[in-house]
Amino acid sequence: MNYSLNPSLYDDEVEQEPIRAGFGRGLKAAGEANDKIVALCADLTDSTKMSDFKAAFPERFIEMGIAEQNLVTVASGLARAGKVPFTSSYAAFSPGRNWEQIRTTITLNDQPVKIIGSHAGVSVGPDGATHQMLEDIALMRVLPNMVVIAPGDSIEAEKATRAVAENGKPSYLRLAREKTPVFSKVDSPFEIGKAYVLREGHDITLLGTGTMTYQLLVAAQQLESRGIHAEVVHVPTIKPLDEATILASVQKTGRAVTAEEAQINGGFGGAVAELLSENLPTPLLRVGMRDRFGESGDPDELIRHFRLDGDSIAEDVKEFVSKTPRYHQGF
Repeated sequence: MNYSLNPSLYDDEVEQEPIRAGFGRGLKAAGEANDKIVALCADLTDSTKMSDFKAAFPERFIEMGIAEQNLVTVASGLARAGKVPFTSSYAAFSPGRNWEQIRTTITLNDQPVKIIGSHAGVSVGPDGATHQMLEDIALMRVLPNMVVIAPGDSIEAEKATRAVAENGKPSYLRLAREKTPVFSKVDSPFEIGKAYVLREGHDITLLGTGTMTYQLLVAAQQLESRGIHAEVVHVPTIKPLDEATILASVQKTGRAVTAEEAQINGGFGGAVAELLSENLPTPLLRVGMRDRFGESGDPDELIRHFRLDGDSIAEDVKEFVSKTPRYHQGF
C-alpha cells in the first residue's frame, strides 16, 4: 500500500473543506496550463466555485443563465471547435435536467465536455429532496463514452479536475456541498481509472466512492476493535472501474461492501455487483440510498438518519460478517 493518508484522519479536529473548493482551485490551475479551457455556468458561479476561473479568465467564461439544456449543447459546440469546455451547475439540474442533451450532443458525438455536478447527495441538507441528487451516478455511468468520477475530498477533487482537463473524453465530476474530512494528502496518488487500497485487511472489503470513503475508514477503525479486519478500497473513478484492484481485494477477503451517497440501484453498488456477478460471485452488502428520496435536515443529521455514517456502517458490517460466509472458489 503506497497511498499517503492524512495523519490526523481519525482526530476529532480532522481538517475539513468542501470538495467543490478543490474543483475551483483545479479548474483555475488547468486554465493556467491550457488556454483552450473555457468555463460555462448556469447562474451558480459562486456556489459551484467556478468563480475562481471567472476571476482569472473572464474572457474565457460564459454565464449561460438558468438554461441547463443550452449549457451543455453550447459546450458541445465549443468542444467541436477545439475548446475544452467545463460546465457547472447543481447535479439536480445537470445532469438532472439536461440528460438527453448530454446524451445526444456530447456522448453520442464523443465530445470532451467536462460536466461538473455540484451539491450531490443527501448532505446538501435543508434544501431537501428536490435538490439532493441521488440518481446521477446511475444516469451518467450508463452513457457510452462517459467517464464518471466522485472525488473523496477537496485535495482529490483538485487533482481530478486537472486530470479530466487532459483526458480528451466526456467526463462527469460529482461534488458535495458541505465541508467533509480531508483524508488524502497532496502527494497521494490519483489517476483516472484507478482504485486505491487505503487500509489492508483480510475479513471483508469495504469499497467506497466520494464522501463515503472517509466513513468507511472510520468504520474499519471501529471494526478492528471488534476483531474484524476490514480492507478499505477507495474508488474515485466509477467508470471506467478498476476491476483488477477490486477483484484482487475481494478474492482475498471473500466478502464485500459498497458505500455511496447515492441510490444503490444502478449506482456504484450496482457497478460493483455487475463486476462481481460476472467474475467472482461474492456476498455483497450495498450501503446507500435504498430506493427512496432524501429529506430536509442538517447534513450530519441526514447522514446519520440514512445510516451512512461510520458508526452505523460499522454496525451493519459487523452483522453482515456474522451471518455471511466468505466466498470461496466453487462457491
